[in-house]
Amino acid sequence: QVQLVESGGGLAQAGGSLTLSCVASGRAAGTGRAASTYHIGWFRQTPGNERAFVAGIKSNGINTDYGDAVKGRFTISRDNAKNTVYLQMNNLNVEDSAVYYCAARFSGSPYYAGAYDFWGQGTQVTVSS
Repeated sequence: QVQLVESGGGLAQAGGSLTLSCVASGRAAGTGRAASTYHIGWFRQTPGNERAFVAGIKSNGINTDYGDAVKGRFTISRDNAKNTVYLQMNNLNVEDSAVYYCAARFSGSPYYAGAYDFWGQGTQVTVSS
C-alpha cells in the first residue's frame, strides 16, 4: 500500500515558520501505482471541524494549489528523488494551529478530501500568540 509519513510539526510562535515533510512510499494494491505517481495534498483539522484543504501539488512537482487561508504564506514543493513533499509555512498565526495531514490522490479535485486515496497519521502544529 501507499504509505505517507508526516513530520516537522511542533510549537511555533505567531509570525514564525515551520516546515512539514511528507514522505511517500509503496505501491497501491491492485493497480500497482507507485507513490511517486500520486498527487499530494495537505489538509488540516481542528477539533469538531472537517479536514480543510491547505495546499496541493501534482506528481510533476510543478502544478500547485492553495487554500485561501494560506495563500501567500505557505509554499508546497516536491522532491521526487526523495519521494518527499514539503509544506513551508511562514508568518504563522494562531488560526493555523491544527493537525496537518498529507494525502495522496490519483485523480479528482485537489480541494476535496474525498478524492484522496491514502492518508498519513497527521502531525500537530501549535502556534502560540
